[in-house]
Amino acid sequence: MNKWLKRLSNWFLQIENEVMVPFVLVGILVIGSFSMISYYNGYTMQKNSELELADTLFEDVNRDLNFLEKRLPETVFLFWRTTPTLMVGKYQNVLEEINKPYADEHGIHLVRRMSGGGTIYTDMGGWQFTFIQHKEAGEIEFGQYIAPVIDALREMGVSASFNGRNDLTIDGKKFSGNAQYRLGDCIVHHGSLLFDTDIEQMVASTTVDSYKIISKSIKSVRDRVTNISEHLPSPMDAETFKETMVRHIMNGSTAAYTVTPEDDARIREIAGEQFRSWERIFGRNPKFTIDRIGRFAGGKIQFKLDVQKGIIREAAVYGDFFSTLDASTICDALIGCPYERGAVLAALRSHGIDGAVYRISAEEMAAAAVD
Repeated sequence: MNKWLKRLSNWFLQIENEVMVPFVLVGILVIGSFSMISYYNGYTMQKNSELELADTLFEDVNRDLNFLEKRLPETVFLFWRTTPTLMVGKYQNVLEEINKPYADEHGIHLVRRMSGGGTIYTDMGGWQFTFIQHKEAGEIEFGQYIAPVIDALREMGVSASFNGRNDLTIDGKKFSGNAQYRLGDCIVHHGSLLFDTDIEQMVASTTVDSYKIISKSIKSVRDRVTNISEHLPSPMDAETFKETMVRHIMNGSTAAYTVTPEDDARIREIAGEQFRSWERIFGRNPKFTIDRIGRFAGGKIQFKLDVQKGIIREAAVYGDFFSTLDASTICDALIGCPYERGAVLAALRSHGIDGAVYRISAEEMAAAAVD
């Protein structure tokens, strides 16, 4: 076992059940200031212009500095889980990655990670693991962080392997995705572990298209992913699995960092300011144009909207509908409005749209403009 892993036993944090606590605690524990380079799954987001990139990095610095607070001298290991949550990558367009109506209906939380990469679904049937290690800048290297996880699984009789990129598999089926990024002088490595995750809900919440496509996607995903629990020689519940994994990775040590009431209060404060805020989740979407069509008893209405940082900046409205108002009034109502159904509905109503469009209500228009 690597030398750094032996030192790992000095610090272990066990956090679960609270959706936001693990996210924020990772940030609080990391030492240093920040890095303008984010490593994740071999993908680098290309901004539209150097100016936009500079603005984004400046904003990232201000945000990240808010929760780089703890200074722990050793490598930190966390093994944690959440209630149903969609974790969106740092540079993703949320509205292109998730089925928001489904997530809202089923009470699935939504957060934006500090790291890049793709959207993942987590619930109480799965686990997440995180390593935070002081390390000089260098190339991305997954092996040293993945090796103890694979060893622990093999000890339980599960034949896990690394696919050479960033996934862990069993018989060719994925059960873990991994990513890395750098903050200051630390590498943050984190990965997911599908143990007994609700695959149907995972697919439905991350598929934006129709029910027919969702149904096909569930079958397709089931052919490509698997839960660890399906491969254990004998049944094991999630808690026993956690204890076994932690015991192996910690090399038998029971040392732990105790989260103080002050830590907890600060974690919740940062969660509200940084991770739960509309601005962080939707306001950090890259600029995009969306073209949506609604068909109603009163005719067809089409919206073409330019959205930047979650705000509608330009709008055009077309269709064969009838209205006592000029289409420009509808556009004026939308420009400057957050791209969110409730906000769009309120803006339309405040401009007197309700009742002004023949047999198309403001509520129907808002639903047509925003998922």
